[in-house]
Amino acid sequence: MLDAYRLKTDFPILQTNMNGKSLVFLDSAASSQKPFQVIDALDKYYKEENANIHRGVYYLSQKATELFERTRIKISEFIGAKCAKVIIFTRNTTESINLVAQSWGRQNINRGDVIVLTELEHHSNIVPWQMLAQEKGAVIKYIPINPDSSLDTTNINEIIDYRTKIVAVSQMSNVTGTIHDIKPLIAKAHSVGALFLLDGAQGACHIETNVRELDVDFYAFSAHKMLGPTGVGVLYGKEEILEKMPPWMGGGDMISDVSLDKSTYADLPARLEAGTPHISGVIAFRHAIEYLEKVGLENIHQHEVALTEYALERLDSLNGITLYGVNDLQKRGGVVSFNVNGVHAHDVGSILDEEGIAIRVGHHCAQPFMKKMKIAGTCRASFYLYNTKEDIDALINGLLQVKEIFARVVKR
Repeated sequence: MLDAYRLKTDFPILQTNMNGKSLVFLDSAASSQKPFQVIDALDKYYKEENANIHRGVYYLSQKATELFERTRIKISEFIGAKCAKVIIFTRNTTESINLVAQSWGRQNINRGDVIVLTELEHHSNIVPWQMLAQEKGAVIKYIPINPDSSLDTTNINEIIDYRTKIVAVSQMSNVTGTIHDIKPLIAKAHSVGALFLLDGAQGACHIETNVRELDVDFYAFSAHKMLGPTGVGVLYGKEEILEKMPPWMGGGDMISDVSLDKSTYADLPARLEAGTPHISGVIAFRHAIEYLEKVGLENIHQHEVALTEYALERLDSLNGITLYGVNDLQKRGGVVSFNVNGVHAHDVGSILDEEGIAIRVGHHCAQPFMKKMKIAGTCRASFYLYNTKEDIDALINGLLQVKEIFARVVKR
C-alpha cells in the first residue's frame, strides 16, 4: 500500500489554504493536482528548452523534439501499445473521441448504421456521436443501467447486432465510480464486426490498462486527470485503423507535399496532429506517468478502494444521505456520489467550500444518468493517491455542519 501522507508532500497546492482553512481536495475526477516533478518539468522547458518541434535544425528544436517524442514512447509502453506511432496527441479525451467520430466515423458510418453507447456516459462520449448520427442518418442505441448504476446487459444481443459499427463505453464512470466489465462487450462488438472505443478518462489514471490484451480499437484519455498538465489528450488506435483514417484538421506538420490544387499527407502520427501542439504539457506528462509508475497503479487502486469503503461507511452512518453506485467495492473506483436529503447539492458544495473542502456538485456532464435517477445532480467526492482518511473525516464534519445549518433553517 502507498503512503499517502508522504506523497501529499509532493503536491505544493495541498500545503495551501482555501478560504482560510487547510485545503481538502476531493475533486480529482475533474482534474488531479500536480506534483513538483511535473511543475518543475514545465518550468524547465520554458527556461531552458523552449522551441517548436519537428521543424528546426538547431539544437533547441531538436532537444524539444526529442523530449516530446520521448513522451510518446513512454505512453505507448504505459498502455501496452504495439509502437509509439499509434499514439496521437490531442487536447483532451473529448477531442480524442471527436477525432474518431469525425475522421473514422464520417468515413465508415452510413444511414441506418448503429452506434452503441451506455446510459452512464459522460457527455463527451455522447454528443460527438449524436452529431455524427444526425449528419449521417445513423441510429444510436444505449445499453441501459440498473438502479445501482451497473450495466444491464440482458438484451445485449438485440442492442449490439449486425448493424452496429462501433461501441463506445467508459472504462469507469465519472459520476458513480462504476468500473464496467468491458471484456464481454469488446468480444460482442468484434463478433458482429464492430469496433470498440474505450473512454479511459477516468480509467487510465486509476487502473492498469493494456490495450492489446483488452483488444480495444481505440483508447482515449487525458493527462490532466493523471497528474499531468491540462490541454494534453491521447488517442490510441490500432495501426491498421489509424492508417485508413483521413485527417480531421489540416495545416502545418501533417502534410507531405502541398501544391495550389492538392495536398498529400504525412505518415502516422503526424497526419492526425495538425499544428503546433502543447509541447511543454506533453513533455511534462512523461514525468506524471513516471510518477504513477513509481507509486504503482495497482497500489493506487487499492488505496482508493480502501478510501471509498471508509467514505461509504461514514456517509452511511449519517441520517438523510442518499448514496449512488454499486455495492461491490472491487467494481468501483475512488468516486462517491451522494445527496443530502432536502438540501440542494450546490448549497452543500458552497458550505463545504467555506470549510476548505473542495468537492464537485451538479450533473457532472452526465445528464442522461441524472434524468434516469430523477435527480437534478449529486455531490461528488473523488479520491486519488494523495488523499487520506483525515480528508474523509473533514468531509463528514462538513456535512454535519450542512445538516445543522439546514435544521436551523427548517425550525425557523
